[in-house]
Amino acid sequence: MTKKISPKMKLSPRMEKILTEAKSLVTIVIIALLLKVTIVEAYIVPTGSMENTIMTGDFLIGSRFVYGMRTPDWIGVPYTDWGFSIPYYRFPPFKRPRQGDVIIFKYPRDQYHKYVKRCIAEPGDTLEIVARKVWVNGTEFPLPEHGKYIGSMLPRDFEQREIFLGNQGNKDFFKPIVIPKKGDRIPIDANTNWEYLIPIMIMDGHEVTLQKGSQQYRFTITDPNDLYRRKGKREVYRDYYPNGPLLNPWSIRISSDEVNYVYLDGKPVTSQREYVIEQDYYWAMGDNRDDSLDSRYWGFVPENLILGEALFVYFSLDLDSWVPRFNRIGTIIR
Repeated sequence: MTKKISPKMKLSPRMEKILTEAKSLVTIVIIALLLKVTIVEAYIVPTGSMENTIMTGDFLIGSRFVYGMRTPDWIGVPYTDWGFSIPYYRFPPFKRPRQGDVIIFKYPRDQYHKYVKRCIAEPGDTLEIVARKVWVNGTEFPLPEHGKYIGSMLPRDFEQREIFLGNQGNKDFFKPIVIPKKGDRIPIDANTNWEYLIPIMIMDGHEVTLQKGSQQYRFTITDPNDLYRRKGKREVYRDYYPNGPLLNPWSIRISSDEVNYVYLDGKPVTSQREYVIEQDYYWAMGDNRDDSLDSRYWGFVPENLILGEALFVYFSLDLDSWVPRFNRIGTIIR
């Protein structure tokens, strides 16, 4: 006996149109996401740290391609930290970040923030700030064309407590510092500056811990103050020393005795004579020098957090009046 095969149920013309449009929409979304994480990405500028080169309320197009296209490194809900990291691959770059480039990068102390700053110094350079003038390898790096100062200059002898490493001076008088480069060897001995070295170890991808009695703390450069700024929840501080297991390298001073209880990937750090830096680092500053949270305050930008180069403004909105600034549209970022 032969079985009858039922013919396929035919869809109405309206339903077929809906399905076709849905497929097209999904395809467009997938293409847009692939472009976003590999070729170009749009950014909204919420602060004035780069004024007047980039204005608050500018909508930027940034190139992810020029410094090396990279596959996604995180899957989750946009604009939240609900998600998880995944291994990524970075394609060979067309060029490396250069002094003067306006770079887009993940903020090292809270990687859910994206920053836009100007690259001031490259790996291996020596940077110093004297009376607001920036000197790189003995040559002045002038304030960019649209850069500005909005405050008074601090005295040379004033120690700004929140400045990088705590003893570098202040935003206008910054003592000489060498930008780390791949292959640099930092001795591990009684003179090691752990506040300088531990963040580099962490940004290089290592786990650094401190054993204090029965309690083990894990060093992190994610700052609870930045988490509070983003989340608005004081509970974030509970996870940090002395209440929780997380510890910022700049929150304590490691004595010559305590260094014996510092571990690098589970092994005593003192078992090594030196640490070899595994990637290049950069120094970034805002063109609005008196209103920029930049490398003067939190240190180096690792190469693996650099996302791309700012190209141009595709739209701009005055965030006070919500009136579009049409004269900003098409502005090339230099």
